[in-house]
Amino acid sequence: MTARIAYTKPSITELEVNYATDAARNGWGAHCYDYLHRLEREFAAHLGVRHAIATSSCTGALHLGLAALGIGPGDEVILADTNWIASVAPVVHLGATPVFVDILESSWCVDPALVEAAITPRTKAIIAVHLYGSMCEMDQLRAIGNRHGIAIVEDAAEAIGSAWGEKRAGSMGAFGTFSFHGTKTMTTGEGGMFVTNDTELFEKVTTLSNHGRDPGEPRQFFPLVTGYKFKMSNIAAAIGCAQVERIHELIAGKRRIMARYRELLAGVDGIALNVEPAGVTNGYWMPTVVFDRDTGVSREQLSEAFKQADIDARVFFWPLSELPMFEARPGNTKARDIAARAINLPSYHDMDEAAQRRVADVIKNALKS
Repeated sequence: MTARIAYTKPSITELEVNYATDAARNGWGAHCYDYLHRLEREFAAHLGVRHAIATSSCTGALHLGLAALGIGPGDEVILADTNWIASVAPVVHLGATPVFVDILESSWCVDPALVEAAITPRTKAIIAVHLYGSMCEMDQLRAIGNRHGIAIVEDAAEAIGSAWGEKRAGSMGAFGTFSFHGTKTMTTGEGGMFVTNDTELFEKVTTLSNHGRDPGEPRQFFPLVTGYKFKMSNIAAAIGCAQVERIHELIAGKRRIMARYRELLAGVDGIALNVEPAGVTNGYWMPTVVFDRDTGVSREQLSEAFKQADIDARVFFWPLSELPMFEARPGNTKARDIAARAINLPSYHDMDEAAQRRVADVIKNALKS
């Protein structure tokens, strides 16, 4: 009997265990933030940004950044219809209105032309979500932001290891956010990171992230605004420090898995995989296969086929506008169409070739049925 194939799981070594153990034993009192601040410094250095703030989740980091930009009731925020709910939830919680636009068929990321067409006097931010590791068209989006005086925000939750030219994902917008969930390329269990090169924005987020306490305020326990509590724990940060030390190894592992899928599926007609255009690096957090329309292969068929093969696979994100809490956007045809004929493939760090062959066989058999 073959073992079940998980869609993802973290790579944890003795280094992570040792750091977490040290934090649990010694990371208290005057040392309660040692690993936290170390993680912030080292992750910022990896990205090449000035500032980083470790948070309890990427969602929390995005919430803090949007709040620091002053996003609130009456404002609009544009983002792709194809996204996980975490990218839009902070917009809703802050009282702003999300505006969903369609995606590019190649990268599955937001279409810049549709972004610009959706801008109104109420637009205050554009969220560029680097879906599954694919990069948004950052040159076009930044040009749009400059023309209209609108902040470009990078949701790089899924894009550790991705880059636009020489610039790493998350380092180019007004701010960037990352996820360290247990499913991600790098993990702290739960957790995230806010990053920016804007010192003023960094200072606002620093205050907002710790119950509104300004680090420069001399009075103890004297908040200056009503803030939030989105801080990462020191023990989680200890795991993160070990992962940052191994980050190039972890990124290389994801790229190796994607390369093997390409080899196993080479010459198979009727499918498309994650793209990596010239000058762009894809971190390939989640290898994904999209079946051509004329194959007739559906999301439901794929889910059942993988289930029968004892393999965990994830459906492509449903368009946000199809969820019951949002207004339908039937004009976003690519977001609806691609999701209906796509599946995310397993890609955990120590996945071997035999497991990937089993996955590839399910894809090939789906085209024969």
